[in-house]
Amino acid sequence: MSSKIGIIGGSGLYQMDEISSLEWISVDTPFGEPSDKLALGKLNEKEVVFLPRHGRNHTYLPSEINYRANIYAMKSLGVTRIISVSAVGSFKKDIMPRDIVLIDQFIDRTKGTTPSTFFGDGVVAHISFAQPVCQDLRQMIYEAGQEEGFGAKLHFGGTYLNMEGPAFSTKAESLLYKSWNVDVIGMTNLYEAKLAREAEICYATMAMVTDYDSWMETGPDSEVTVQTVIENLQSNTVTAKKIIKNVVDKISEQRTCSCKTALENSILTNIESISQKAKDKLGIILEKYCKG
Repeated sequence: MSSKIGIIGGSGLYQMDEISSLEWISVDTPFGEPSDKLALGKLNEKEVVFLPRHGRNHTYLPSEINYRANIYAMKSLGVTRIISVSAVGSFKKDIMPRDIVLIDQFIDRTKGTTPSTFFGDGVVAHISFAQPVCQDLRQMIYEAGQEEGFGAKLHFGGTYLNMEGPAFSTKAESLLYKSWNVDVIGMTNLYEAKLAREAEICYATMAMVTDYDSWMETGPDSEVTVQTVIENLQSNTVTAKKIIKNVVDKISEQRTCSCKTALENSILTNIESISQKAKDKLGIILEKYCKG
């Protein structure tokens, strides 16, 4: 199976008409059903797999998304790199609505109720996560977005605070996060980044800024409204599609990063002691380390 490029669309990005030979398929996983059918096709003659994170009709809250099934489904279809598009709020005046932040760090402020690991139930693994996104893929996205005609400012690096939601932050929370020197806030990407690393898939986030969260004291940007978010999402979606189409051309088949061997020294449980039931459930996540 040839390697494919995965695209996870966030709020506002539910389909990509730019993908040719499009076929929506259902994928069963040991972790349940993904958010929706996955779209297989070609973008600039490269094989891609597209998945709308919240479903094509936006039917899942961030805490309701089956992230494990989404990433496992991508892995089962031969995806080796994932470009994630996500709507975020900004904590800094110079990171403005309709800008794009290419995230390099995360802070977890979730409640731990949404599974963000494939492991457990008799199998222990601890991935290295100091650098939570693929630096090679992030660099390629940045270079693709620097070319003329994309109509957005790209910030190379930034910290993404992953909150639970679905409500937006209180002003007190927003001011606290701003005092931590966090750059943006969202509700989804940390789960994906952790699971993609466990699945040995390169992962990078295009954080599309829609608002200033709620830290501003006065003015039209002092509160987050759905209307403002939607207006900026529409503009961001157009930009995201252009950049994705451009970066796909720059991605080669070969990977030189460490993402592809993330589990090599991370599994603590003796492979021989892992039950067949656990091996069956982990399937393609674990299979190459169970051979021989």
